Amino acid sequence: MKLLLFCLLLVICWPAALLALILYPFIWLVLLPFRLVGIAVSGVFELISAIFTLPARVLRAI
Repeated sequence: MKLLLFCLLLVICWPAALLALILYPFIWLVLLPFRLVGIAVSGVFELISAIFTLPARVLRAI
């Protein structure tokens, strides 16, 4: 789907398509730390959730 959209952009406005092709790796590198922080925060929330639900799981197993 992304390739089809890129080809459509290339036909309609080729300078914008080439600019997007050149800038995409730089934008990806800039956004990478935010993705890593998001993964870490998600892991912390899952850990807290597991800690709070542990007593109920233990009691359910008995």
